[in-house]
Amino acid sequence: MDDAKMPVLPPPSVANGTNISRSNERRARHRRRLGQLGRALLVICATLQISALLPDLVQRFAGTSVDSKIIIVQRPINSASNADPAGEWKDDTWPLRAPTPWDISTDFPFPRTLEYDVDEGTWLRLDVHPTSGEIVFDMLGDLYCLPASSYLQLSTNSSSPSLKSESTKDETISTAARPILLGIPHDSDPRFSPDGSLLVFRSDAELGVENIWVTDWTGCESMNIRPHLHANNDTSEFGVNTSELVDALNVREVEDDMLTNGIKETSERKRRRLLREGRLHAQRVTNETYRWVSDARFHPNGSEIIATKWHTSTRSLGAGEGWLYALPAKNSQIEAGSGRRVVGRELPLGWSAADYGEQQVGPEQFIWHGEDALIFAKNVEDSAGSFNYDKDVHSGIYAIFERNLTTNRTKILVPPSPGGASRPELSRDGRTLAFVRRVRDKEALVLKDLQSGTLHNIWYGLTFDLSVISAPMGTYPSFSFTPNDNAIVIWAAGKLWHIPLVADALGEKVLADEPRIIPFSAHVEKRLAETRASSTDLRVLETAPTQRLHAFVDLTVDDAGARVAFQGAGVSYYLDFDSASSWKSKAAQKVPVLHPEEAYYSPSFVPGNSDQIIHARWSDRNFSTLELADLSTGAAYELSDLPLGRYINPILCSCTGNNRQIAFIKAAGDYLTGNIVATADPGLYIGEITLPDSLTGSGSSVPIRNVRHLRSQISSGEDRTTLKFLDGNKKLLVHQSGRAFVIDLEGGPSTSGDYNHTTIANGLMAAEVTTTVQQDKIAFVDAYNVFVVRKNDIDNEPIWSKPGSATKGIARVSLDGGHHVQWDASGKRLFWLLGPYLHSLEVPRLSKCQSEIEADGVRFGIDCIKDLLDVQEVEVSYPTDIARLSRDAYAEARARAADTQNADVYAITNATALTMVSGALSYDFVRDATLVIRGGIIENVGPASSVAIPHGATVLNADGGFVVPGFIDVHAHWSGFSNIFPARSWELETFLAYGVTTLHNPSSDNVRGFVERGRVENGGMVGPRIFHTGDVIYGAGWGEIHNDVADLNDARSALIRIKAEGGPASFSYKNYNQYSRASRQRLLLEARNLSMLCVPEGGMNQDWDLTYIVDGMTTVEHALPISTLYEDVLTLYALSGTGATPTHIVNYGGTMGEQFVWANVDIANDQKLRRFTRHDLLENHIETTHRPLDSFAFFNTSTSIAKMVRKGLRTHIGAHGEAPLGLIYHAEMAFTAAGGLSNFEVLRAATSDAAITLGIDSAVGSLERGKLADIIVYSPEVDLLQGDIGETLQIRLVVRGGRVWDAETMVEEWPKKGRKALMPIINAD
Repeated sequence: MDDAKMPVLPPPSVANGTNISRSNERRARHRRRLGQLGRALLVICATLQISALLPDLVQRFAGTSVDSKIIIVQRPINSASNADPAGEWKDDTWPLRAPTPWDISTDFPFPRTLEYDVDEGTWLRLDVHPTSGEIVFDMLGDLYCLPASSYLQLSTNSSSPSLKSESTKDETISTAARPILLGIPHDSDPRFSPDGSLLVFRSDAELGVENIWVTDWTGCESMNIRPHLHANNDTSEFGVNTSELVDALNVREVEDDMLTNGIKETSERKRRRLLREGRLHAQRVTNETYRWVSDARFHPNGSEIIATKWHTSTRSLGAGEGWLYALPAKNSQIEAGSGRRVVGRELPLGWSAADYGEQQVGPEQFIWHGEDALIFAKNVEDSAGSFNYDKDVHSGIYAIFERNLTTNRTKILVPPSPGGASRPELSRDGRTLAFVRRVRDKEALVLKDLQSGTLHNIWYGLTFDLSVISAPMGTYPSFSFTPNDNAIVIWAAGKLWHIPLVADALGEKVLADEPRIIPFSAHVEKRLAETRASSTDLRVLETAPTQRLHAFVDLTVDDAGARVAFQGAGVSYYLDFDSASSWKSKAAQKVPVLHPEEAYYSPSFVPGNSDQIIHARWSDRNFSTLELADLSTGAAYELSDLPLGRYINPILCSCTGNNRQIAFIKAAGDYLTGNIVATADPGLYIGEITLPDSLTGSGSSVPIRNVRHLRSQISSGEDRTTLKFLDGNKKLLVHQSGRAFVIDLEGGPSTSGDYNHTTIANGLMAAEVTTTVQQDKIAFVDAYNVFVVRKNDIDNEPIWSKPGSATKGIARVSLDGGHHVQWDASGKRLFWLLGPYLHSLEVPRLSKCQSEIEADGVRFGIDCIKDLLDVQEVEVSYPTDIARLSRDAYAEARARAADTQNADVYAITNATALTMVSGALSYDFVRDATLVIRGGIIENVGPASSVAIPHGATVLNADGGFVVPGFIDVHAHWSGFSNIFPARSWELETFLAYGVTTLHNPSSDNVRGFVERGRVENGGMVGPRIFHTGDVIYGAGWGEIHNDVADLNDARSALIRIKAEGGPASFSYKNYNQYSRASRQRLLLEARNLSMLCVPEGGMNQDWDLTYIVDGMTTVEHALPISTLYEDVLTLYALSGTGATPTHIVNYGGTMGEQFVWANVDIANDQKLRRFTRHDLLENHIETTHRPLDSFAFFNTSTSIAKMVRKGLRTHIGAHGEAPLGLIYHAEMAFTAAGGLSNFEVLRAATSDAAITLGIDSAVGSLERGKLADIIVYSPEVDLLQGDIGETLQIRLVVRGGRVWDAETMVEEWPKKGRKALMPIINAD
């Protein structure tokens, strides 16, 4: 691309109005060395370096936003003509199971203690006492108090620090904050009662769901729970004398150790713990066990509160509602779910009350205005019911409303444009409304006089708000007017600020003087869990002669229930089932095929002949071909005369004689094979074949005749579809996810071409519904488990397993889960899969557990039924790639008539190596290095003078180019694993072409994800090595993947379901916004027993993210939503041991980094991308929206990450699978460098640090003897250390396990030079 076409961004404006530009020398080198892609990434890097150099600019970046306009219409909310839809909606679905008792403070160990001092904090929500003027604020999930003297001094001290006078900071005395609530629970959102006698706050104490609590308020000094840190302290007013608190503190270490060691807490110890934590007299106001509550405010009468109750939908982000709660009497019990909705969610046009639960946007941030009116903020941009990211904050996202609860009328107080309006706070005299909004490149504190309607932007020193994202921690921290309304106390840029106010000539409040910092210090005291870590020895796994397959799909059963068949990683297998050999392993046999080099799938038995199987063969150019195999003779025939297409689920009828009807499903295009070839007329097809009298010799063909398309309700391309003819060929039984139905073939089509469909059973949330041929019994998979019910018990209602609402008579027959459920022809035996274990149950034997089934409304008899199961372990293995590599190398040498000695040795000479062995540049940099690889394993690496190259080795001269370990994408996503057709993956090939040799996907599919991994490992397709979490352990209301973790059994089963399918290659799971901290802790405890890592979904809820760190999760995936972090969070995160995968590409704190790439890189015309990727996906990003630099909060995230890395944090590169794959990984590296990390530190994050965190560093992540040879070779002109970070794109060769490819073409260079598999035709040009 010509330089004239290179995208150029204007230099960002700095707070003082000056401009910073990139150096001409850097731009010249950029033009000289890089193509358009590298140039665009340099723009990223150079731009972001500004935020590292200019702290003031970083402050301005600290919270970005986005959105467009919407017209708001005033209307009555609860008029007779427009009733409140919430009144017709019942919130009674989730959770599926009620939680069992748990205390997050005592049922989970916290053996470590971290203490440090800070003079700044992150996102401090606060209130000011209505009479004393004391400030209470939250920090890191603890509550602190400052006396009014901390800021009263500012009114007389003209030299106090301000934005313009940082040099005088030391002249003002810093006040030590008094801790008033500490401990394991995460406490936040403090707020005083109108008379100042009570304090409400949010806490996840006890069960781990955030609720509102209340405690008496007696003052900063008397409530200080660490009196030894501050002089002149007396706690007697609080009902606890100092000596009792001191005594409790003296035994703190001993009693904390007792909890860590599992010694149950006595009532005396509990009292002392609660006293030390400051919550001895605290009690609940709310008792939510699934929804969570925040931001409570007292009614003026002081007897009730309004709070925001957050509701998730199928998505896990929360939509707010205003709920009213009465203050409880002392020591009273609060009924679960109590409270009353007073402001609900509005529905978009065309939605009904039944859709209410899916509304993803609602009101929040409630405050009282008088006795019967509520002021609140709401996102009005997402008016269609679905929350969207990357909105335009300048056009306005939030508006502020007032609802009169007597008239039920709502009016707009502040419209959304310009810049939005959120976080309303009211002056104590009720005249002045304060709120925050974006004004160009600044965040303003705005005052609106409610009498005149006049607006005053009084201060532009705030941190950017978070109105662009879903922010249950608040779009801005709560703030407060002082008792006499002469000032506002508010958090900004890490500090507490005093904003003096005065009434002007009209009586309207305006800024009186320069805002000033309220200097404070705080002692942080956190107990931490051990960070979840484990190690997986990949070297043993991948260098063995064979590797075992654990995940299977497409289960089918013969008529007698004596033989099963299934697919494993593109191979059809069969196994003779023997209930007498339960719990013994048995090797599966391959079904005979015509083309063993191709992939096979979707087997089914020929009715009446268990020796014959019909299944499908896949070719990436010819698509599907059906084959008929005889297991007894080993013969295979092709079923010919089918047009080009994608076919699945072939079955034959149980007709007599050799003339049979055949049915199958045709799918249209899919993700891996594109939408270009053979996409017409998907759906059900019927034809006829004549079976040979005998199948003896392979190679013959059997024509399919009279193929026709039948209109049906079958959803083509669905994973769990099965077909079966009934009554010969008169009817067709169809099982799909959520429904079993029969198509009447004999009755023929109607005049419109439709066949009669009769539903047998529907699942309310089922992933599979399967019925017997007799249609008298139904098996279904619900909440991952397998259930059985009699048809007569379902009453034509959707079947469901929710305790208390479950279908009558259901029995749970799986202990930990199952999939691909099948009945035998008699309807007496049921089969299903879970990993390499074939489960079976003789259903009539359930009568032995009938009383337990009837009495157990939660586990539905499984504790008895589990003893009735027959389980057979299935053994399937394949040669590892290391074994195939050596075989290929020796075969190639023999083909060339070359010396076969050391034929499997590959050496790289004249290299500039970054070994990443120690993580220190001075040790890891090796000039003129030689690497020797034998059989895919690094045998030696070091200076050329110390490394001998074996005779007969293949030698590559690196010409001085850099050689580094293969990259690891710790947070990768892609879509191809869900394909039901075993096509080769252009996605995986693209990853590898861009140097990514190891993928870790934290959200895939328990089964299909490991099937895909098996296809890579068995040589079925080219790609990086794959690890993943399987399905996320999901907390919100998506039925098929929702996963209650109500007890430790649930936690163990959730992890076993993942572990079983992946075996030793399954070592991680993802908690995805599990609503309960108790659930998250249960999973962590069971993960220790199964040696699994926890990689939770972060990015949405700052409060939850902090508990992930405290509770010892392995990483936090995505950046914390508050992008500019201060010393409280920086130190906690960096020293905790939890790693960071910030995914700047998808940064929830503002406009996402992917948009920066799309706007500055000509993706659609990049030749390398077009060589590997679907063009339609590239062309989706031709047109983009211009955004100012300060809309990209990832700038600040990068700076925060860099600060924490310098403190000891381990960070990683995770590109989130955003388009375009491959290139976006290098953009993520550039964004990581932007905050101040060196190129070497970024490369370390992409290699050794990632490997260490994932526990695979014994085999990958560095270049050293004994490790797998995952290597990237760069062109000699690339300078990875001193050059632009964008040069990481200039890859010459990529090596994965010793196999070498040209990175530009993915043509294999060694050992089989010139090999390149044909890929599906995915593009029309």
